[in-house]
Amino acid sequence: MVKALSFLKPYRIQVTIALILMLTELTVELVHPLLMAKIIDDGIIKGDLQVVIYWGAIMIGMSLLAFLAGIINSFYAAHVSQSYGFDIRKHLYEKVQAFSFANFNKFPTSSLITRMTNDVTQLQNTIFMGLRIMLRAPLLIIGGVIMSLVVNVKLAFLLVVTVPVLFFFLVWVMNKGGALFSHVQKRLDAVNGVMRENLVGMRLIKAFLRRNHEVKRFTKANEELREKTVSALRLMETTMPLLLVLMNASIIAILWFGSFNVNNGGAQVGEVVAIVHYAMRITSALSVFSWIVMAFSRARASANRIVEVLDTEIDLTESTQVNHEAKVVSGRIEFQGVSFKYPDTTETVLDDISFHVNPGETVAILGATGSGKTSLFQLIPRLYDVSAGKVLIDGQDVTFMKMENIRKQIGYVPQEALLFTGSVRENIEWGKDHASMDEIIKAAKDAQIHQTIEKLPKQYETVLGQKGVNLSGGQKQRLSIARALIRNPKILLLDDSTSALDLKTEAKLLKAIREYTCTTLIITQKISTAIEADKILLLEEGRLIAEGSHPELLKESPLYKRIYISQYGEEVRDHVRAVE
Repeated sequence: MVKALSFLKPYRIQVTIALILMLTELTVELVHPLLMAKIIDDGIIKGDLQVVIYWGAIMIGMSLLAFLAGIINSFYAAHVSQSYGFDIRKHLYEKVQAFSFANFNKFPTSSLITRMTNDVTQLQNTIFMGLRIMLRAPLLIIGGVIMSLVVNVKLAFLLVVTVPVLFFFLVWVMNKGGALFSHVQKRLDAVNGVMRENLVGMRLIKAFLRRNHEVKRFTKANEELREKTVSALRLMETTMPLLLVLMNASIIAILWFGSFNVNNGGAQVGEVVAIVHYAMRITSALSVFSWIVMAFSRARASANRIVEVLDTEIDLTESTQVNHEAKVVSGRIEFQGVSFKYPDTTETVLDDISFHVNPGETVAILGATGSGKTSLFQLIPRLYDVSAGKVLIDGQDVTFMKMENIRKQIGYVPQEALLFTGSVRENIEWGKDHASMDEIIKAAKDAQIHQTIEKLPKQYETVLGQKGVNLSGGQKQRLSIARALIRNPKILLLDDSTSALDLKTEAKLLKAIREYTCTTLIITQKISTAIEADKILLLEEGRLIAEGSHPELLKESPLYKRIYISQYGEEVRDHVRAVE
C-alpha cells in the first residue's frame, strides 16, 4: 500500500491544500456544538436575544466558510485522484511493456487488464474519497471525543470508553476484509478471463455449437465471484448495526446521566446538548467509517495486486557488459552449442544446436510440431536468453548487444498474423515510424498485397476490424510481411508466415524478398518453399539432425526424403532413388 501511495508525491501541494480545506470543514463542524451550547445557556435560557443573534450569525458565517472550503476541496481531490490514476496506470503499462515473455507467463492477460482498469479505479476512487471524506471521519471521531472532554469530562467519559472499543473492532474488520476482497479481485480476474476467451473465440463457439457450454462456464465463474463478494460485503454490513447499537446506547446514557447532572448543578443544559451533538456526529462518522473500512479494504487488496506487477523483476535485461556500439551490419547468424529451456521448466526445448547462416542467405527450417522451430527464432532477437551456448550476430554475442540495436534491424512475422485496429496504411506503417507512402506501397507490392488493397473500399485508408477480422488468413499474413519488409531489415524472420498462400503467390513473394539485402530465415512445412532456400535446417525433438541444400538432404537425410515423398507423392520416389 505504501508503494502505491508513493505516486502521490508529485501532488503534495495539492494534497496539502485539500487536507487544509477538509480540516477547515471539520473545525467548523466541531465548533458548532460549542456555539450551540453557548446560545442555549447564555441566550435562550436567560432570554437574551442579542446573544442568540450574535452567535447565530457567527454560526451562519462559519457554515458559509465550510461550504466554500468543501467546494474547493472537491476540486483538488478530483484533480489529485485523476492525476494519480493516470500516473499509476501509465507506470503499470510501461512496466508491462518491459516484461519479458517469461514475466507474461506469470500474469494472465485478463488479470493484467483488471489490474490496469478495475484495481487502478478502486485506488483512484479511494484517494478522492480519502481527501474528501475518509480522513474527515476518523478525525471527526477523535475531535468529537476531545471536544466532549473540553465541554464536560464526566459526561464525555462514556464516549471515551465506547469509541476505542469500536475503533479496534473496525481495525479487525478492515484486516479481515482486506483478505476477503483480495479473493474477490481474483474471482473478477477469472470472470474477465472467461469473457475475453469467449469474445475472442466467438466464431469458433458458434461453429462448434458450444454456446451452452460456455454459458455454463461463465455462470460458474460469475457465481464464484458473487459468493466471494457476498461473503466480503456480509462482514462489512454486519458492522454497521453493531456500531449503531453501541453508539445509540451511549447517547441514551449521556441523556440519562446528563439529566441528573443538570438537576444537581453538575452540568448545564447546553453542555448536555453539545455532548449529545458530538455523540451523534461520532455516530454518523462511524456509520461512514464502516463504508470507509470496506472501501479501504478493497483499495488495499487492489494496491497489493498493482504493486505485485510493479515489483516484478524483469528477468531479461541488458548485460552490465553490454557494448552500446554493437549493431547488426551484415546479418550473419551463428548458433554455437545452443541449448534452451523455458524459464521455470525442466524440459529441454533445444539441445546443442550449432549452425551458421551467411549474410544474405535464405534458410528454411523444417520440423514437426514441437521440434523447437519457433523457440529457435525467439533466441535471435533475444526474446529469451539461451540456457547454454551462444547466439552470435555478425560475430557478436547477442547477450552483450543492446536489445534495441538488435531488434531495430530485425523484421519478425509471427506464426499468428496480428493486425491492429486502424487503417491498412497504419498497420503497415506500424513497422516503421513516419514511413512515406512510397515506402508503404513498395512494401505492400513486395508482400504481394498491393492489388488486394487497391480493391478495398478506401484502399490504403480502409479501416480494419479488430485483429483484421475483415481480411482472409492469407491477406493478414501478407500485410504482416509488408509491415516487416518496410523496416528494410538486415534479418528477416518468417515463422510459418506463408502457410495460407498459394504456391504462385508464395513464389512471387520469395522472389521479391530476395531483392532485399537481408538474411532470411523461414519456418515452413512446405517442401516447395524449402527447395528455394540456400540451406535447409531439419529439426527433430529440439535437435538439429540435418543441414544442407535440397539435393544434399535428399542424399543424406532419411527423414527429409520421407517428408519430400509425403508431400509430392509416389511419382517423385524414382527421382529420390536417382539422387541417391
